[in-house]
Amino acid sequence: MTAQRSPRIAADTTATAEWWRGAAIYQIYPRSFADANGDGIGDLAGITAHLDHVASLGVDAIWLSPFYTSPMADFGYDIADYCDVDPIFGTLADFDALVARAHQLGLKVIVDQVYAHTSDRHPWFAQSRSSRDNPRADWYVWADAKPEGSPPNNWQSVFGGPAWTWDARRGQYYLHNFLSSQPQLNGHHPDVQEALLDVARFWLERGVDGFRVDAINFSMHHPSLTDNPPAPTGNGVPTRPFDFQLHLYNQSHPDIPLFLERLRGVLDQYGATFTVAEVGGADSEREMKAFTAPGRLDSAYGFDFLYAPQLTPRVVAEAVQGWPDTPGTGWPSWAFENHDAPRAVSRWARAGEEGAFAAMKMLLLATLRGTIILYFGEELGLTQVAVPFEKLQDPEAIANWPLTLSRDGARTPMPWWGDAAHLGFSTAEPWLPTGSDHPALAVDRQDADAGSLLNLTRRLLAFRRGHAALTLGTMTVVDATDDLLVFERRHDGEVLRCIFHFGAGRLDVAPADRARWRIVERVGAGAEWILAGPAGLVAREIG
Repeated sequence: MTAQRSPRIAADTTATAEWWRGAAIYQIYPRSFADANGDGIGDLAGITAHLDHVASLGVDAIWLSPFYTSPMADFGYDIADYCDVDPIFGTLADFDALVARAHQLGLKVIVDQVYAHTSDRHPWFAQSRSSRDNPRADWYVWADAKPEGSPPNNWQSVFGGPAWTWDARRGQYYLHNFLSSQPQLNGHHPDVQEALLDVARFWLERGVDGFRVDAINFSMHHPSLTDNPPAPTGNGVPTRPFDFQLHLYNQSHPDIPLFLERLRGVLDQYGATFTVAEVGGADSEREMKAFTAPGRLDSAYGFDFLYAPQLTPRVVAEAVQGWPDTPGTGWPSWAFENHDAPRAVSRWARAGEEGAFAAMKMLLLATLRGTIILYFGEELGLTQVAVPFEKLQDPEAIANWPLTLSRDGARTPMPWWGDAAHLGFSTAEPWLPTGSDHPALAVDRQDADAGSLLNLTRRLLAFRRGHAALTLGTMTVVDATDDLLVFERRHDGEVLRCIFHFGAGRLDVAPADRARWRIVERVGAGAEWILAGPAGLVAREIG
């Protein structure tokens, strides 16, 4: 049953209409942040109880991954009711209390919206599959079998196997780009669009300040159902059937931006809201720019960094140069970590340099042009946990074992107290194991250590907020070699030069005109203008 709407909860109205430009957003994965009721699974009340920690970081907003009613086949991204809270996370009253407390602390609240698919237990799908002529018969993507009974085309699911499942009730196949229990909504259908816009209105009425739109480029297929062509060879052996194809027809239909214009119209009715799209795939940069063109979404982020095997100066330069400060180009958002990607320190840092690398990475994130997103625990330098097969929960990890990036390893519980049972996350055994090295990284231990990454994160986010050149300024890459990245941020007469050393050993990074510059922030080892190991500094032009 869909819950009734409540009156809109008053939010802080002192911020500008574009509070999100240059903002820092903190992503919370509800299952893993804090458990208030002792069942081993995080919940909304647990989040509310720990919002003071989030506010202490100096971020501007929180983003909550799905907490909606769901059978949890994909841990909330398979939604059975868009307008209610799953009982494992609490109630709508718990959500309202969370929003109220966040707003008291000056934090905006962003929630996930999943417009590409629902759970197969959603009432919409139950009605759609019941016959070919019911009112919601065309709300999902249905197609007849080929004459010999095989699926309508060669499209493959992200999670493995054909993207079609036979349904005997209708005598047809239905499309699912992900799990078979996540049937694809027919985003072309005007009634589907209106229903999804009603979902947006529901949460805006409850006081949310914006949305992160999940997998939006999967929201419309090409009705021709044309076979996808094979992907070019030469990039290694794919581990999933999905990766054997170029995804020209199962996603990325040119009408998606038209729906986003309708969504923008709804958002504009509620004032200063923010919406960021998640866009993956080989054509993501073009799509992100289309989705963030004027009159559409505010921002988008892709997977430039989330799946990069190494963080290098050239990787950073290529990503940021794709978003120049030119009229008509959208506003970027950047994330080094999230719930779908392995922890960055484990992917990128050389053995023995984890702490130095985490500090350098945090300074880099704090100086990028765009909106920045921190994943819970990133402020602690959490490492990827090697979850054994028998404890895996992630359906993709289980299906592709052992050739998997294992999303579970980045979803393990937040360590609050180093000496507490289950690190203070819960009084019961957590749904995923805690990391063996996470007690030393716990919040209480780092909070008491002035030199910790946690306290450095607070300092760097305050530094970012204190310089309009970092939140609003232009960005120009000066140098990007094997080990050295140099870029400048400029705004209203202020010029900041940001210098990062990615390699081992020592590097003299002093510019030839060093007398014109004063170092205003730095992380890592080294003397004046010397950086040793992974390190970085920011200098302000004074001449």
